[in-house]
Amino acid sequence: MDVRAPMMLLAALFGLATPLAQVKAAPPVMHLSADTEARWVPFELTPGNQIRFRTLLNGRWVDAMLDTGVTDSAISARFAREAGLKPLVKGRADAIGGSVALSWTGIDRVEVGGLVRTGGRVAIIDADPRVTGAALVDLFVGSDLLSAHALEIDYDAQRFRLLPSGRMPFRGATVPLRLAERTGLYLSELDFGGRAHRPVIVDTGDGSMVTLTRAAWRASAAPATRTTSAIAYGLGGTVESEVTIVPTLRIAGLVAREVELRVEPDTGFSARKGTAGRIGGGLLRRHRVLLDPGAGRMVLAPGARADWPVTRSTSGLLVTPEGGSLRVLHVMRNSPAAASGWRAGARICAIDGIAVADAEASAIQGWSVGTPGREVRLTLCDGGERTLTLARFY
Repeated sequence: MDVRAPMMLLAALFGLATPLAQVKAAPPVMHLSADTEARWVPFELTPGNQIRFRTLLNGRWVDAMLDTGVTDSAISARFAREAGLKPLVKGRADAIGGSVALSWTGIDRVEVGGLVRTGGRVAIIDADPRVTGAALVDLFVGSDLLSAHALEIDYDAQRFRLLPSGRMPFRGATVPLRLAERTGLYLSELDFGGRAHRPVIVDTGDGSMVTLTRAAWRASAAPATRTTSAIAYGLGGTVESEVTIVPTLRIAGLVAREVELRVEPDTGFSARKGTAGRIGGGLLRRHRVLLDPGAGRMVLAPGARADWPVTRSTSGLLVTPEGGSLRVLHVMRNSPAAASGWRAGARICAIDGIAVADAEASAIQGWSVGTPGREVRLTLCDGGERTLTLARFY
């Protein structure tokens, strides 16, 4: 799986598409500074391939996430309480994983690079920390703030900036990009299995590489590949999907090689939004990216990571750190762990005799994606011990 955190093989997903709500707030006014081209925003790429950065909200520095899969920007319930922002209108939104409760409030000012918005509304959500990883996020910057401008993401340098729509700061493969009429989601297309799939959501908050609905997968002349199962967390709950590695797919004239592809049920978020799937941060991070729905285009240029191989689990255990141990979240289908009877909920306290609490020890880094044939000795927190032989199973 294309993640870089050996202890947590989990790509967090987040998507929010909200209905209109009437909130008593000052009308939003957006301004893009004259020097916006110089206003690069540095970011950290999380283990879940998400863009985390620091910015100002109502004069306070907050941790934020750049998320084109969010229709209306949202703040955490924690920040709302601390800043004295009262929920004015309650509602629900459709998100990856299911429906989620939210409320609405007005804000004074938000800044993102060269963009300043005064007034307007934001959603208040009680975000599950599993969606964003270990560090909490207080602001999800969505389409309502981003879509009137060109968004350039330089994954190699880990920085982004907002530009006037129509700018073309670099050349690359160009593919159509537009906004969905009702939701404001970013929509594009890709070619896979001899078929054009359109529309697909372009979601910088989705840590996966590519997701297709089951109907789109079946309609493709997809190569015969081995599949397994995996889970991820959306704002609406846990999502389980099939996972496989496909040798190639195309986005305009660009060929993406060795791509992790997830197959989502036809009741999932993509299908509910009337799309064939999603392009996520796991694939975008291989490129320099320009998203400019006002100009009708997405531009992708290969980056330094363009040919990076997908990191595959060879254990079949998806785990998360928990109190000096690792808790098993999911056992991947057809994996060595599944064959040897592992179950979700098991807790691992040592790997090859080294305590998990000493997670920096190089001897245990990357154990769950290790070389096939390697035997790993896992000590359970109840005192039991099990041996797992790593293997390539998808």
